[in-house]
Amino acid sequence: MGISENIEIMKSLADASRLQVLNSLMDKPQYVEELAQRMNLAVSTVSFHLKKLERAGLVYKTKEQYYIIYHIRADIFNKTLRELTWFENLEKFIQDERMEKYNQKVLNTFFKKNKLIKLPVQWKKKMLVLDEFVKKFQHGRKYSEVEVNDIIMQSFDDYCTIRRLLIEEKIMRREKQMYWLTDNK
Repeated sequence: MGISENIEIMKSLADASRLQVLNSLMDKPQYVEELAQRMNLAVSTVSFHLKKLERAGLVYKTKEQYYIIYHIRADIFNKTLRELTWFENLEKFIQDERMEKYNQKVLNTFFKKNKLIKLPVQWKKKMLVLDEFVKKFQHGRKYSEVEVNDIIMQSFDDYCTIRRLLIEEKIMRREKQMYWLTDNK
C-alpha cells in the first residue's frame, strides 16, 4: 500500500459514525438498511459513510439477490498501526505533494478554460506552461509546421512564440519544416 491509500484509511477512521459502522460490520456482513436500523441512523447517512469506507478500501460490497451486502476487508484490519504509518520515502512523498500543489496553482493562474491567458515571465513557470503544450504532442511522431501551429492555437493564439520556445528550450527539434519532440521530456 502506498502513502496516499494509508492516508485515506486514516482519514476515514477519524469519524465516530464510521467507526460505529465498522464495528457493526465486524460482527457480520450487512446491507445498508440493516446497518441503519441497528445503529439508529438514517439510511442516507449510513450510505454516505459506507462510500467513504469503500473509497478507503476498508469495506467492499457484494450483491446477493436484491441486496448489496457490505463486508470488512480483513486484510486491511490485520495490518498494524506501524504498517499503516511507516514509509520509506515519506520526505519524497511530502515534497512531491507540495510540488504538485505549486504546479497546479501556477497552471490555474495562467490557464482559464484550457486557454493560456498570458505567458509567464519566470522561467520555471514558463516551463510548466510549456509542459502543458508538450502533452498535446506524441513522442516519435513528426509534425508539419501547420500541424504544430494548429495544435498550439487550440490553447494560445500566439503560436509563433510557443513554437519558438519549444525549440529554444530543446523540447522540440525542427528540420525542413518538420517538428518532433526530443527525448529531453
